[in-house]
Order: sequence, then C-alpha cells, then structure tokens
Amino acid sequence: MFTTVTAAPNHGSKLPVKLSQPRNASDHFLWTYTEEPHRTRRQAIIRAHPEVTKLCGYEPLTKYIVLAVVCLQILCAVWLRQSPILSTRFLLTSYIVGATANQNLFLAIHEISHNLAFKSPAANRLFAIFANLPIGLPYSASFRPYHLTHHKSLGVDGLDTDLPTSLEAFFLDSILGKAFFCTFQILFYAIRPMMVYHLPLTPLHLFNVVAQAAFDILLIRYLGVSAFAYFIISSFLAGSLHPCAGHFIAEHYIFDKQTTSARTPSDPVSLLETYSYYGPLNLLTYNVGLHNEHHDFPAIPWSRLPLLHEIAKDFYIDLPHHTSWICVMGRFICDKEVGLWCRIKRETGGKRVGGGNVD
Repeated sequence: MFTTVTAAPNHGSKLPVKLSQPRNASDHFLWTYTEEPHRTRRQAIIRAHPEVTKLCGYEPLTKYIVLAVVCLQILCAVWLRQSPILSTRFLLTSYIVGATANQNLFLAIHEISHNLAFKSPAANRLFAIFANLPIGLPYSASFRPYHLTHHKSLGVDGLDTDLPTSLEAFFLDSILGKAFFCTFQILFYAIRPMMVYHLPLTPLHLFNVVAQAAFDILLIRYLGVSAFAYFIISSFLAGSLHPCAGHFIAEHYIFDKQTTSARTPSDPVSLLETYSYYGPLNLLTYNVGLHNEHHDFPAIPWSRLPLLHEIAKDFYIDLPHHTSWICVMGRFICDKEVGLWCRIKRETGGKRVGGGNVD
C-alpha cells in the first residue's frame, strides 16, 4: 500500500472547489466552474502577511548552480565518450548523475521562465538556452509560454498543456497503461503541448534551435556519438522512472478519494488542486516540491519559497501534501482510483501567453 498524502486533521485553509457533472459518460475528469485557487489564496496571504511581497525578485545564486551543472554534464560526457552506450558504467552514470543533473536543468529553466535568474528578461531568455545545452534537444524557448499559460490558465481545457488529453486518459487507464505513462512521461510532456495549440515561431525559437544544433554538432565532432547519447539518455531518464520525476505527477493529480457527492454541482467540496512535496529531493530540484507556494507566488524564487512557507504557515500547514515522490509514482501506478482522469478541468478562464492558435 502506497501512502504519500498527509495532512493535519483541520482542512480549514483549503479553498472550496465546486465540481460539475462530466461532459459525457466517457469523460471522467473532475470538471469545475470555480476559478483556480491560487490567486484567491495569494490575496489572502498578502492581506495577512504583507511582508511576503519583499521575497519577490531574482536569485543571483541560480546562474552559478546552472553553470556548475552544465559543466558537470560536459565532464561526464567527456568521461563517457569512449564507453559503449549499453555498458554498465554508461547506463549507471546516465541514471544516477545524468538524469538527476538534467532534471535539475529542466527545473532551472522552469525558474528562469519566471525571470528569476536575472533582472533583465533578455538575459533570462538567453541563459535558459544555455541551460538547455546538456538536455540535447531545444525546448527552453517553447517551454516558457506554455508554462506561463499553465499558471494563467490552470486546469483550463485547451490552454493548460499540463493536463492529460482524454485520449491519453482513456487508453492508459490501467496499471500497465499508467506504468507506460510514467516510463515515457517526458515524451508526453514534450509532444502534448503541440497537439493542444501551436505557438508562433519567433527569433528566440530559431536561436534556441540554432544554438542547440551547433552545440550538438560540435559535441559529436569532438567527443563522439556516445557523448551526445549521454545527454539524450539522461534527459529521457530524467522524465522516466526516476525519483526526481515524481514531481510531474505529484504537483496536480488528485490523490484525495472522491465521493459521489463531489460530482454534484450544488455541493461545494474542499478539494485540493495542487499538492506540495516536503522532502529531501527539493535540494536537487530548486524547491519545485513547494508547489502550492510556487503557484501562489510565482515571482518568488526557489531559494525563498521555504521562507514564504514559514511566514504563511497558517495557510499551508493544513493542506494535504506529499512526503515521497517515489511513493507518488508507486501509488499512481498501482492505485485503481488514481490515474490520468484525476485532474481538475475548467471550460473557461485564464489566458494564453505568447500567442498561438488553438487547434
């Protein structure tokens, strides 16, 4: 039995979410007609603790951590340049070091997308492309508008690309299906946004592609195919069955058990839509586990989220949260009542960041 969600007995700080009937019999998502909870809680926290606004702003330490991790990955690529790709040394290094490092870079790019590495927006855009290099494939320029839309349009169908599609939920609604999803979730997160809506191609996207292609060509030319394969395999494993990859599922999938009354529109239900994780892996992942805190105040950098939690503890102490990302994935796969359908959706609200056409 996997248990990951813990909470104090009093849930008074949860915001009520009213759930409506599904669109049709085959739709098992949790549809709501209330707004996302983070704006309301942010306003309440500022009223109660106005000093939290002083925590906003960029974190200078981020650029040094990114530089160190990029250098670490390049050194590992040099070390493995003559190793067979299927060798024990190559695979263990890719999983233990490479996947952890590239997950760290994924989340560095997440921080940078909120302009939290430099004061200058342009410096943040360019630095995200630098952080992207050991990942092997260009994605930082596209990630930012999709991710900011996720914040502005949490749960909105057709806008929030973090939501699984009905097709995914239908075909992967089994233990084997969920295991497949967890194993290849990095591919779902990479491909799904383009299936939901297209972003316009900008000079920044082109520069991201050109810079990454130039880096990859030089890498293969001087270090060989194994070095490039190390980056690609590390990125795949970072979003697969890796302890740090549990955050993808832990953040917004609903783990509370649902009752029949939860689908009655007239009944307000205290249902949490975002879960935080409080555990040691936050040290490797820019405190992304403090996810309620991050969504409440996306302008506060990773280094100050624990302080936000302490200042506004009266708002966070009673919220259900996770204590293990490994157990999150285990329960997600094995618990028949938890799966891809367990996401809150909205028909309207929010807005798209960065343009693009909805298909």
